[in-house]
Amino acid sequence: MTRVAFIDDHESVRLGVEAACLRAGGVDVVFSGATVTEYLTWRAAAATPPADAVVLDLTLGDGTTVTENVTRLIADGSSVVIYSVADRAASVREALAAGAAGVISKSSPIEDVVGAIATVGRGEVLSNVEWATAVDGDREFAAAQLSAREREVLKLYAAGLPLKLVADRLGIAFSTAKENITRIRLKYTDVGRPAPTKLDLHRRALEDGILSSEQGTNRAG
Repeated sequence: MTRVAFIDDHESVRLGVEAACLRAGGVDVVFSGATVTEYLTWRAAAATPPADAVVLDLTLGDGTTVTENVTRLIADGSSVVIYSVADRAASVREALAAGAAGVISKSSPIEDVVGAIATVGRGEVLSNVEWATAVDGDREFAAAQLSAREREVLKLYAAGLPLKLVADRLGIAFSTAKENITRIRLKYTDVGRPAPTKLDLHRRALEDGILSSEQGTNRAG
């Protein structure tokens, strides 16, 4: 029996998929709610094991990012399948970079949705050829062409180190590290992926594989 949690801020969507899963059998719906925080709070209070699979909407109404939501759920011990309209390749790529096991569109036949949930619940990864193609063709994610040094600086800085400690760790002057960050921001802006804040740089590092989701989870504020 696959233990499943549904997180979507549209109740009608949740109820529809839950009903389909229950009709199909082999699924135990342990939670249904609108935010990841609600789910984690419920799980802590109930002292119950994490769901095998969490069916997560790509965008929730509480202001959280897909990276934050996926990494929190994976850190808690669940596999995550994104269930969304998924018409924005940038957000899809962000979800997959954060560790989601796959994406299923809300326009898919319900039997495909149920099958995807079962697959992820078994700890397997979905075959998302169509989304991979969409992501690869998304010009928003053009490579920023960072140098080896810029990638080193970004990796440490995006992981949470203050810029002075980044400079110390790499054995370079603070002014050099600062110049690297400035160039990195310019390069991302040039390819249509601006990163004006440290959180934005953290997201870019995750998207480009410079920073792993585990490093991202442990980053300093």
